[in-house]
Amino acid sequence: MAKRARLIYNPTSGREEMKRRLPEILQRLEYGGLETSTHATIGEGDAAVAAADAIDRGFDVIIAAGGDGTLYEVINGMAEKERRPPLGILPVGTTNDFARALGIPKHWEFAVDLILQQHTRKIDVGKVNQRYFINIAGGGSMTELTYEVPSKLKTMLGQLAYYMKGLEKLPRLRPTELSFVSKEKHVHEEVMMFLICNSNSVGGFERLAPDASLSDGLLDVFILRKCNLAEFIRIVSSALRGEHMNDPHVIHFKTQSIQVTSPDYVQLNLDGEFGGTLPCTISVLPDHLHIFVDESGTSTYK
Repeated sequence: MAKRARLIYNPTSGREEMKRRLPEILQRLEYGGLETSTHATIGEGDAAVAAADAIDRGFDVIIAAGGDGTLYEVINGMAEKERRPPLGILPVGTTNDFARALGIPKHWEFAVDLILQQHTRKIDVGKVNQRYFINIAGGGSMTELTYEVPSKLKTMLGQLAYYMKGLEKLPRLRPTELSFVSKEKHVHEEVMMFLICNSNSVGGFERLAPDASLSDGLLDVFILRKCNLAEFIRIVSSALRGEHMNDPHVIHFKTQSIQVTSPDYVQLNLDGEFGGTLPCTISVLPDHLHIFVDESGTSTYK
């Protein structure tokens, strides 16, 4: 019997490419043996509801088409369910960090073929209070910029929009008093930002967490200590080259679970979306989802 797939897509993502490609994508999936129906998201949180609904209705495969924001919602809709069907990813958004981390091709035809090959890999999922993430959880004044960028601007300018917004914010960078408690380490000091990574591809910084793995049952914690503007720019430049790991301003360790608290109001950023505020407990759910990937492990993000 043919497998049934539910394709959840964001009609506005990636300069609306998904809307234009939909007939071809559906045809390719059908020819490949996946009976596919669609759900076009209509607003914030809708993809999460659609993913949970697809599981309740017994679909065999769920496909998320869009950027990291759509994927974040789909995963939040799936993570609490007892039965979690394999997940296919069509990276047609402005930012597709997670697809890049898994080597899922950016070209839609290759990405569809990958789903049809039906080879899956188990991946860890991060949990923050009652929300979930697959790429990154972060906080501090710098991380707030990602969800301040209007989505229209994101679509038009892509990564550039983030950097423009970031440069605008630099003069307002301020340290925040934070406490981190895990089995491995206790840290209490003023920090510029913290990033807790599940994968090695974060915001276009592919060398930020060079040895992070999606299936090691661990999260990589990066804490950037208080520094001045010149130091901050120097550290970001070295992070682009992957040369930040031994910087005295950078604290790095791996953990399964960490509590983060602050006397201040601190927003959380989960996979580039607003993820609530501190305090929080961040933990890892090992091997929690099955994602379609290239069987050879050599597929590149192209």
